[in-house]
Amino acid sequence: MSAMLSVENLGAWYGAARILYDIAFEVGRGEVVALMGRNGAGKTTTMKTIMGLIPERQGTVRFNGDDISRLRPFEIARRGLGFTPEDRRIFADLTVLENLDIGRQPPRSFPDGTPAPAWTPDRLFSLFPNLGEMPNRPGGRMSGGEQQMLTVARTLMGNPLLVLLDEPSEGVAPLIVEQMANTIIELKKEGLSILLSEQNIHFAKLVSDRVYVLEKGQIHWQGSMAELEANQDVQKAYLTV
Repeated sequence: MSAMLSVENLGAWYGAARILYDIAFEVGRGEVVALMGRNGAGKTTTMKTIMGLIPERQGTVRFNGDDISRLRPFEIARRGLGFTPEDRRIFADLTVLENLDIGRQPPRSFPDGTPAPAWTPDRLFSLFPNLGEMPNRPGGRMSGGEQQMLTVARTLMGNPLLVLLDEPSEGVAPLIVEQMANTIIELKKEGLSILLSEQNIHFAKLVSDRVYVLEKGQIHWQGSMAELEANQDVQKAYLTV
């Protein structure tokens, strides 16, 4: 499996505080890879660094074989790398349709020339029926789970080849968590790659192929989702509170 996203020796700082230490991993085409760890382990910082949102960074990030390490965030997004932030960042005064329209980008193809999935509001409403029932509702009048769906849908409007999903199950109702898992499975069927930041192993095991476990800004374990599920020692050391 060829790597769509390849990260080598990734480091990041917030001022004088170093957060990431020589992170390295890969995400293949059509693969769901989970970054797991407790709060503060460095999962969100890893995603923000990949997207160019952390100015003080080092290392190499390659997307479809191209070095994107020093590109600006909007340049990275235009290459087909989508980012769904944990804090959602929807526009509260805009409707669902208006939020989606802001994320719109042209259709894309995979490196081998195969057309990537092209998303429209109607197609997204079939994936997220809840949103289809409220196309003209302002973002600020939606529940947390509905806002989470809208954030993912807006990212998909950019027709990404790979999506960074930051804590999609955090703080939403169990029914929404189930719907989000089903959505990720559907996106995988479409051939999209997903890097998932998650600390809920019950959610991660529903959708993930492989796992990298972070602790204090370093990768301490990696393997298949089945191997992590069977390894109680790793779970106790790095995932339990």
